[in-house]
Amino acid sequence: MLVVGLTGGIATGKSSVSKLLKEKQIPVVDADILARQVVEPGTPALAKIVSFFGPEILQSDGTLDRKKLGSVIFNDETKRRKLNSIVHPAVRRAMLWGVVMHWLRGSKYCILDVPLLIEGPMWKLVGTVVVVYCPADVQLERLMKRDNSSREDASSRLNSQLPIEEKVQYADRVIDNSGSLADLDAHVNSVIQSLDRDAGWTWRFSWVFPPLGLLSAVWTLAWRALSRSKKLKRA
Repeated sequence: MLVVGLTGGIATGKSSVSKLLKEKQIPVVDADILARQVVEPGTPALAKIVSFFGPEILQSDGTLDRKKLGSVIFNDETKRRKLNSIVHPAVRRAMLWGVVMHWLRGSKYCILDVPLLIEGPMWKLVGTVVVVYCPADVQLERLMKRDNSSREDASSRLNSQLPIEEKVQYADRVIDNSGSLADLDAHVNSVIQSLDRDAGWTWRFSWVFPPLGLLSAVWTLAWRALSRSKKLKRA
């Protein structure tokens, strides 16, 4: 099974692409959704968070008060790292389980929707990297409109992230979201066709004979890591 990493920048339209993929019955493992699920009441991650930060970061119904927790870690790097050390491993385990479940169902490929795929850097662990792109000026205008923010505030948020032009350098496939929703849908269909070709026919054998799938995955990751390294050096 081909594991595909989907990422982009703020306001580039990654969520729109993920939604279109789901509507087209493409398996998607969404890191943002999992990040909420792993801290639901009764989960080990939430218990660890409460143990470290105290019960005051819970709402009256026992759910995590994200706004309050955010204010606690905002200016405290040590506490932020502690929270990440609890949540990130739980999300990674949930993502791995999601991939395994899709493999068990015989899927040709599945999409890992990860906002910080490049920064992680989880891009080294996927077979194909897909980046949702739009020009930086379009990205800025969309962010201002979406959040009703000033140009200064929107620019500050964009500048705190890895520029979209740099993310594109890691991409095996780029989805251009500079135009209309119809244009985006056409680009998504094109990428799906390319993923079908990339997955090929050998996925059936890797599912029936797991050792073949494991060897194929190791070979694919090693080959792609080498080719990407050469690509980044040339960029």
